[in-house]
Amino acid sequence: MINWRSTWSIYTRELMRAMRTAFQSIIAPVLTTSLYFIVFGAAIGARMPDIAGVDYAAFIIPGLLMLTLLGETTSNASFGIYMPRFTGTIYELLSAPVGVAETLVGFVGAAATKSLILAAIILLTARLFVEYQIAHPFLAVIYIMLVAASFALFGFILGIWADNFEKLGIIPMLFLTPLTFLGGTFYSIDMLPKPWDTIALANPIVYLVSGLRWTFYGTADVDFGLSLGITLGFLAVCTVIIAYIFKTGWRLRA
Repeated sequence: MINWRSTWSIYTRELMRAMRTAFQSIIAPVLTTSLYFIVFGAAIGARMPDIAGVDYAAFIIPGLLMLTLLGETTSNASFGIYMPRFTGTIYELLSAPVGVAETLVGFVGAAATKSLILAAIILLTARLFVEYQIAHPFLAVIYIMLVAASFALFGFILGIWADNFEKLGIIPMLFLTPLTFLGGTFYSIDMLPKPWDTIALANPIVYLVSGLRWTFYGTADVDFGLSLGITLGFLAVCTVIIAYIFKTGWRLRA
């Protein structure tokens, strides 16, 4: 049975940490996304034709949202578990009567909540630059929550794996961000010449961006069911890895 009091303590502590660094955690990503809207939406978008019947400035909203969501969720979750390891306070948590479920729900839940708050602010900010409608709002919320939870788990794994600050940032900076840029954030995969349109499908971020874009406009590069399946599969894999980490104590009890 989950000890909800312990879970709530971990969750609120991590959430308050984000609030203390609100400029870095929330304001900075929103400002960066706003610059993307100004440059790509207003300046370039005015010269771009509609894509699949969607205005270009509106077309890039799901991609920009996913770009921010993946990076911020991973960074928040990885930093949240790395710092207790770095300072040694992780041993207090491991020796306390707190189970794996409470720890995960607390840390991962806080990271996912920060990302959901950030996603809501970005969607509201987008209204200042372009008119858009969400075709499937309920599915959009569910899908964003699944992606946030998946990459919060991924970030948790990254924070346990990293043994220095350089490793903590290398995955988001050198892999996650480039893959997101190449994952159809600013364009449709169908616009690529052959064989690059086929090669692009090897990028897993393509399916995440495409899935979110379908919930917004009912159009996507790949089937929504496939995007949802890949997201759920990634969530399951991350859960299994974390279960193994807590079972063996890898990088936690060293």
